[in-house]
Amino acid sequence: MPLRASVYAGMLGERIEKYNTKVYLVNTGWVSGPAVNPDGTKNPRMKLRYTRAMITAALNDAYAKENVPFTHNDVFNLDVPAFVPGADVPEEIMNPRNLWADKDAYDAQAKKLAGMFHDNFEKKYPDMPEAIKNAGPKA
Repeated sequence: MPLRASVYAGMLGERIEKYNTKVYLVNTGWVSGPAVNPDGTKNPRMKLRYTRAMITAALNDAYAKENVPFTHNDVFNLDVPAFVPGADVPEEIMNPRNLWADKDAYDAQAKKLAGMFHDNFEKKYPDMPEAIKNAGPKA
């Protein structure tokens, strides 16, 4: 990219605000734990049909049309919908913590990941405006 990342981040933020754009982050990765557990067993990935249903709901503005409640995730600084309207997606998968047998392990991994995002951001983009830094995960 010919310009600094902070310029592109600012441009994106301006357009999101100007056009009242909704931005969604969809889990397409592993659920129930890390890809491989310490004992060598593997965890499943998010089912493709669930991912498709989440994206379809976002594109159709179904979350807003159905007045779906959202819960704020403080670690990742994201609002998570309670369910996917009009789709056969189990509600418990909307919060990844629900799928981990060991909730303390999930909490530790979430904090570790948020910290990694924060540290990488500080290292690679020290000049990023505070408003953009504050929009990300909380270490």
